[in-house]
Amino acid sequence: MTSPPASTGSPETGRTGNLIAIASGKGGVGKTFFAITFTHALARQGRKVLLFDGDLGLANVDVQLGLMPNRDLGGVITGRLTLSQAKTAYPTAGFDVIAGRSGTGSLAALAPSRLAVLGSDLATLARSYDHVVMDLGAGVDRMVRQLAGFASRRLVVVTPEPTSLTDAYAFIKITIADDPTADLRIVVNQARTQAEGDRTYATLLKACESFLRYTPPLAGVVRRDRRVIECIRAQTPLLSRFSTSDAAVDIQAIAQKLGALGT
Repeated sequence: MTSPPASTGSPETGRTGNLIAIASGKGGVGKTFFAITFTHALARQGRKVLLFDGDLGLANVDVQLGLMPNRDLGGVITGRLTLSQAKTAYPTAGFDVIAGRSGTGSLAALAPSRLAVLGSDLATLARSYDHVVMDLGAGVDRMVRQLAGFASRRLVVVTPEPTSLTDAYAFIKITIADDPTADLRIVVNQARTQAEGDRTYATLLKACESFLRYTPPLAGVVRRDRRVIECIRAQTPLLSRFSTSDAAVDIQAIAQKLGALGT
């Protein structure tokens, strides 16, 4: 197992160096599934990893994993728990989880000052891990943007559907306006073939370069895989059951590439 980084923060930007945010312009693109499988892939590399459910209004990481945690982010927000106390071990896949609380409006409407404190606490906790993966809520609202700003690297999940491309472009546009130095990388999910994934990325890239003068690199393409639905229904990680399936191979390749970049 690699040693946790000695320093995980940047005082200039407020970002946490080993925090990777998983974002999307719209819901329904497989963002949470990707976040879970990506985290699992990093753990299988021998890294110490925490999965943080940052969708403060519609959290569902615990549902997809079949977890029923006694502690979650709600206890942190109300002051009953520290962030460290809210984590739950997920030994099946070898990583820790901080679950959100689905449907809690008070979490989705946190004041910027409270989100800033949460980000600071997360940076402190991140010192105990090689990587912290944060599953953000879909969209471009203030809460999502502020949480995303804590991460040193942001993966934007998009599918070949036109509405997904449009909303991913909107997310990138607003993010770059907020933070011109943001490290954004594209993950094309649910592509029928590698070629379709490459075309999807090329379409988004052309729009970004033409209108934003920004070139987000491609993190990777994840092929459509019937095993994904099976695992979501069974509340079981894909890599635990079908580690050689198309989507599993693709996500492990992304994790290998990004893990090699360090923090």
